[in-house]
Amino acid sequence: MENVKHFWERPLETLTAEEWESLCDGCGRCCLKKLSDVETGEVVYTRVVCRFFIQSSSRCSCYASRCEKVPDCIKIREHDITKLEWMPSTCAYKLRADNKPLYEWHPLIAGSREQMEAQGISVAGRALSEEHVHDEGLIEHVITWVNADD
Repeated sequence: MENVKHFWERPLETLTAEEWESLCDGCGRCCLKKLSDVETGEVVYTRVVCRFFIQSSSRCSCYASRCEKVPDCIKIREHDITKLEWMPSTCAYKLRADNKPLYEWHPLIAGSREQMEAQGISVAGRALSEEHVHDEGLIEHVITWVNADD
């Protein structure tokens, strides 16, 4: 294996469970409700976040049992990330699956979440809990994310 300084530079399949979990920047974008156009397959994000997302910490309040409590929640590690087109382009899992480096603002590189939040990557404080929105009203909350690479 080539000279790798940091665990996140290794292939995803070689990461331990702890390394895998720490690769997540905690942006919460994957916890946002998404809508898919049946005809085109286009996926759009809403500003509506899962009821279990804690905005103050950008964490899931039921992470260990999330897939039981939220049937459409998935365990990313069990999927081919390159085929999960709805994953945000800034996602560390997606970047590493495509053999791309993490952004300089990623907490593992920057040492804190401050740069990520300054870039507008995190949904914390900008999302609305699904508890306050009916499924039929999701279309009213469609947003466009500006990616760090735009």
